[in-house]
Amino acid sequence: MSDQSLDEELRTHDHRPQPELLMPQAVLSRTATDLATKYTGVFSPQTVERYVFESYTALRRTSKVHTHLTTLAGRFAADRLSALAQSQGAAPKTVPEVLFVCVHNAGRSQMAAALLDHHGLGRVHVRSAGSAPVHAIAPTVLEAMTEIGIDLGAEFPKPLTDDVVAAADVVVSMGCGDACAVYPGKRYLDWSLDDPEGQPLEQVRRIRDDIDARVRDLLRELVPTT
Repeated sequence: MSDQSLDEELRTHDHRPQPELLMPQAVLSRTATDLATKYTGVFSPQTVERYVFESYTALRRTSKVHTHLTTLAGRFAADRLSALAQSQGAAPKTVPEVLFVCVHNAGRSQMAAALLDHHGLGRVHVRSAGSAPVHAIAPTVLEAMTEIGIDLGAEFPKPLTDDVVAAADVVVSMGCGDACAVYPGKRYLDWSLDDPEGQPLEQVRRIRDDIDARVRDLLRELVPTT
């Protein structure tokens, strides 16, 4: 995205005057500079900057609150760059990579990713995404996960991108249809699960427990105990 296009995008969404240090473009540029330093010799500064600004634009399309959006965009871009480096062989894979995908990335895939990360204890690396992400994780999902000691408060819905699919060893879809790009040499699973959106807490708990059982089975397959 060109600087002119970004300026137009930012002006379209926010006409309020802001101090220079608080302007999204300034913050995103600093984020891109920091990430470019981390990936010196792997990605060009231009590639890193493009990922940062594209990530911001993608999250802004569905976000209702923009206060921390530049921070979230930095996290999203960093994860995408990590995935891209892995898929290109520029970064080593030390554990299996698992990607969970649902429609909104606000319920099933978030619970699955958190549960696998919780049970995996560092033996797997987990990502999640949505084919049509919404602005926030469902409140009942947050509550159901808090009940079992897992805090999703720092998580946020993310759009599905080819880089995270390419980096995954296992892609688990949950009602997202054919949204996932298909890459050779990967394992694809389709879990038929009820959507927790709009469901009462009792039903969300049942969905959570169903996901938990499936996640434990998957972990045993990926990391057999000795």
